[in-house]
Amino acid sequence: MKKILIGLALALLTAGAAGAADLGGKVLKVGSDTTSPPMESVDTATGQIVGFDVDVIKAVCGKINCKAEFVTTGWDGIFAALDQGSFDLVASGVSITDERKKAMDFSDPYIVNSQAVLMRVEDEGLSLDDFKAKGKKLSAQANTTDAQVAESIVGKDNVVAYDSFAASVIALKNKDVDGVVINGANAAAYEKEFAGELVVPIRDLQSDPLGLVFRKGDENVAAFNEGLKAIKADGSLDVLIAKYWGAK
Repeated sequence: MKKILIGLALALLTAGAAGAADLGGKVLKVGSDTTSPPMESVDTATGQIVGFDVDVIKAVCGKINCKAEFVTTGWDGIFAALDQGSFDLVASGVSITDERKKAMDFSDPYIVNSQAVLMRVEDEGLSLDDFKAKGKKLSAQANTTDAQVAESIVGKDNVVAYDSFAASVIALKNKDVDGVVINGANAAAYEKEFAGELVVPIRDLQSDPLGLVFRKGDENVAAFNEGLKAIKADGSLDVLIAKYWGAK
């Protein structure tokens, strides 16, 4: 995990003094698919939305004088809801892609993630070559870079995409598919949640920079980029990375 995540901010967020962005204490609604620990999830004990993305937004807001109100939103409709004004930005482990940049604006990258494959424990000896050569089926959440990676491994005909991650896991447990391509940043959390049943033996697949998402032309992008530079420069981002994935 360290290999995936450490060094990322250093490579992507150039150092430099933060500007004087000040959003005047504005409350911003942040859309997030809160089913992806440790990036974002709902704490069952408190009902609060927690996770790395939540802490990053709070740290940035501390630099640019804003407050964040997270709104749980299903992934399948999250970008349409942003476009319709249901919230002001999306923080949900979103990969920056050329296709997405046509329809929305991104902040500078704040972390890099690489995909991994979740499998049943009894199949953990399978390699990528096995998936490619033996007609194995992969699943992923629809409309994600995970689904694109799955297609690159086994071909479109051998990929089953579901609207939710939970549905992909059910398919894996039911042996309808042989693996689920997942966000590598979540690998440890999934291995803990499904201990004894599922495991993540294949990691470090395609790497994607992640960014915060805004409507096209949103003037807040510049302010958030200043905030991201500030938490990089003062070490706050490194502290959060260490909090969720261990020290360098």
